[in-house]
Amino acid sequence: MATSEEGARPVTGGAVLRQQVTDAITEAALAEVAEAGYARTSMDAVARRAGVGKAALYRRWSSKQAMVAELIREKVAAALPPVPDTGALRTDVRELFATFRGQLAHPLVTRIGAGLLAEAAHDAALDEVLQNGVAAPRRAAARAILQNAVDRGELPGGLDLELGTDLLIAPLAFRMLVTKGPSGDEYLDALTSAVEAALKAA
Repeated sequence: MATSEEGARPVTGGAVLRQQVTDAITEAALAEVAEAGYARTSMDAVARRAGVGKAALYRRWSSKQAMVAELIREKVAAALPPVPDTGALRTDVRELFATFRGQLAHPLVTRIGAGLLAEAAHDAALDEVLQNGVAAPRRAAARAILQNAVDRGELPGGLDLELGTDLLIAPLAFRMLVTKGPSGDEYLDALTSAVEAALKAA
C-alpha cells in the first residue's frame, strides 16, 4: 500500500485517485500542446483528451497559462543539469554539452520547445517560466563551469561570464531546436574545441 512522505500513514484511495487524474491531465496537456501548439491549446481540449470534466482542471490550476507553467516547471525540476567538475575546462564543457544534447533531444522538447519559445514573446507568464524555470538553472550550471576554470587559472580573471555563458548555451540549443542540424559526438567535439578556444582568447 502506498504511504505518504510524512511517515507510515497510508495514502487513501481518494488521494490515489486524485493523483491518477492529475497524471492523466498532465499527459493530456503536454500532448495537446505538442499537437495543437500552445496558443491553440484550451482547457476544454485538455479535459476531453484526459477524459475528465473541465472542473477537474480548474480545481488544480486557475488558467491554461498556470497549468502549462506548472507542468513545465515540474518537468524541468526533474531534469536540472548537474555541474560537471572533471578538473579541466575542456572535459567540463564537453560533459555539459552531452547533458544538454540529451535534454534537447527529449521528444517533449523537440515537439514543443521551439513553439513555446515563439509563444513566450506574447505571453508574460510563459516567458517567465521559460526564463526562470528553464534557462536560469542551465545558465547557472554553465557559469559555474566558467568560474571554476577561472579559479583554476585556465581562463582569465576578467572573463565576461555572461558572454561566456552564452557561448556554452546558445550554439547547441539553436542547432537542435531551430536549424535541426546533426549533433553527434563529432559535432560536440568540434563545438567544444571552438568554444574552449573562444573562451581562452577572450
